[in-house]
Amino acid sequence: MSPETAKSLETKNKLLEGALRTLTEQGIAKTSARTIAATAGVNQALVFYHFGSVDELLSAACHYGAEQAVARFRLRLATATSLAELLAVGREIHEQERAGGHVALLGQLLAGAQTHAGLGPATAAGLDLWITEIEGALIRILAATPFGEFVDARGLARAVAASFVGIELYEGVDEDGARAALDALEQLGALVAALEDLGPVAQRAVRHRLRRARPGV
Repeated sequence: MSPETAKSLETKNKLLEGALRTLTEQGIAKTSARTIAATAGVNQALVFYHFGSVDELLSAACHYGAEQAVARFRLRLATATSLAELLAVGREIHEQERAGGHVALLGQLLAGAQTHAGLGPATAAGLDLWITEIEGALIRILAATPFGEFVDARGLARAVAASFVGIELYEGVDEDGARAALDALEQLGALVAALEDLGPVAQRAVRHRLRRARPGV
C-alpha cells in the first residue's frame, strides 16, 4: 500500500468514526459536515471528497460501525452450543453496546432514517450483519433439538434481532422493564434446554406432537 493510499484510508476511517461519535454525542439534528469534521479532526471538505455527501458518509458509517460490532462477537456466536449460551452472549452484547453508547447511536440512526433517505437501508443492512450470524448459530444449535425441523431459522433470527433492538430502545424509558424482558428470554432458553435433556423416546413424542400441530398437516 502506497503512503498516499494509507493516508486516504486513515482519513476515511477518521471520518467514519467521527460520524458515529457525532451521532452518538450530538444527535442526528446536529450532525453535519462541519460537526463530523470537527469530531474527526479533519478539514470539512474531506467529507465531500471521500464520500460525496453527508448522507453517503452516514450510510457508510452505519455499515462500518455494525461491522466493527459484529466482528467483536463473531467467534462467540459461532461457537455457542445451546440456546441458553446464545442468549447469554446476546445479553453480553446488549451490556457492551449500551456501555459503549451504541444503544443511543441506534436510536439516532432510526430517528434519522425518517429524514435521511439513505439511513433506513443502511441501518437495515447493518442489522442484517447481526441476523446472518444469529441465523447461523440458530441453525447449528436447533439441529440438535426437537425443534430444528419446525423453526424458520432466518425468521427467528430476525425476530431475535428485532427483540433486542426493541429492548435496547425500551431501556431508555424503563430500565427495569427491559431487564425483565431479557430475563424472560433467558427463561425460554432454560425451557428449551430442559427439552433438550429429555430422552430419545420423549423427544420423539415432542416431534410427533409438533408435526401434528404444524399448519396444513
